[in-house]
Amino acid sequence: MEININCDLGETSKFCSTENDPLLLGIVNSANIACGYHAGDKPTMKRTVEVSKKNGVSIGAHPSFNDPDNFGRKRLNLPPLEIKKLIIDQINILNEIAEIDSMKVTHVKPHGALNNMACENFELANIIAKSIIEANKDLIFLVPTGSEMEKAGKKLNMKIAAEIFADRNYEDDGNLVSRSKPNALITDPEIAKKHVIKMVKSQSLNCFSGKQIPCEIDSICVHGDGKSAVDTANTIKSGLIESGVTLRPLDKLKKFA
Repeated sequence: MEININCDLGETSKFCSTENDPLLLGIVNSANIACGYHAGDKPTMKRTVEVSKKNGVSIGAHPSFNDPDNFGRKRLNLPPLEIKKLIIDQINILNEIAEIDSMKVTHVKPHGALNNMACENFELANIIAKSIIEANKDLIFLVPTGSEMEKAGKKLNMKIAAEIFADRNYEDDGNLVSRSKPNALITDPEIAKKHVIKMVKSQSLNCFSGKQIPCEIDSICVHGDGKSAVDTANTIKSGLIESGVTLRPLDKLKKFA
């Protein structure tokens, strides 16, 4: 079995530190790089691309609403043309930086409120998917498993990688437990490891109630901004390898060969 580990990186801002990024880039297989709209800047993007190249990590654009004051977490209702422009512009920003180091952007993963809204809304998901295709039809669309984005991407015959979250609990409807609830986050690396391995082996979501929802799982998202982020990523990686799983960058998964 093959699995990818991805992480959102390069998110320089008043909300997020990048001090863990170099360590995480030695652990994960793919990096979702902030493109300056919710966080990050060109020097940070360049450093993240350079370290990714050194570690054999594939890179992807992590587009967001242009809302750095809220770290891209505020829901905004924008017309389709504005959504299309912000997606394509952010992919192009990272592309230009990646080309300097002879790197190729291989995937796209929306960020924050844009991601959450598109998970629920097929029309928005479809706009994002079509925008990615216009930018580069060969890009992999990295989306939460079971989401409207997964449905939209599949309908358009895109390369789809379905992800789960290593450090988040799920509700019985398959949505993430709200961060406003005390059981939203999994902070113990060993518990996160068991959570992930169980989901990967059964190809199903583990709901907090104990319910399991069958789904496709290609990638595991580890968050890089918590105190236990590096330990959690390391523990999950070791656990997956010990359980016989092969880890690969997104573009090296056999399903995309």
